[in-house]
Amino acid sequence: MENFGLNSAKSFLGKNVNLHLKDGAVIINVRLTGIRKSDFGKRNLVEYVPYGNRKTAYLLLKNIAWAELLNLSLIQTAG
Repeated sequence: MENFGLNSAKSFLGKNVNLHLKDGAVIINVRLTGIRKSDFGKRNLVEYVPYGNRKTAYLLLKNIAWAELLNLSLIQTAG
């Protein structure tokens, strides 16, 4: 499996994904909104917004193992 890099991250911008981290954790149902350089060095940060929230969060690109694309049309709310 290839590493999750800058080009991979760019292909998921604006889409809802599950982010699988290298430590085994999963951040579920987030929309990737951007990529930027960190203030302290040359590291890349991935901006994401959790579903149902408006506040942007950041994660180091090197901590992401892979991203799983979500199809929101399959997710239905009970009601």
